[in-house]
Amino acid sequence: MSQKYSSLIELLDAWFGGAATTMIGALVGGLMWHTNEVWKMRRKFFGKELLWEMPIAVGMAFIGAALASWLALEQPMATGLIAPLAYLWPRGSEVLFMRWFAAKLDRQD
Repeated sequence: MSQKYSSLIELLDAWFGGAATTMIGALVGGLMWHTNEVWKMRRKFFGKELLWEMPIAVGMAFIGAALASWLALEQPMATGLIAPLAYLWPRGSEVLFMRWFAAKLDRQD
């Protein structure tokens, strides 16, 4: 029986399941950030940094999955949210949150 998938995320979700697709999205997002750092010559591609950045990717997957659940997003959209969050890493996510929080405080004044 052949299935038709409209996106790569749907195909990965069917093959591996939602949790694995979430992790793949987080790892790809982190790899994009890492590759950008290599391109800017701030680090080597195969460096020891990769070992301690893997837990960060897993953590960003958990944060993204929780945010997707809070927003009531289904699996393809959830993975689409998780990959950019993983690309931002914790510092980028912190900056976005602080800007949002500051704007929210300004509206209350």
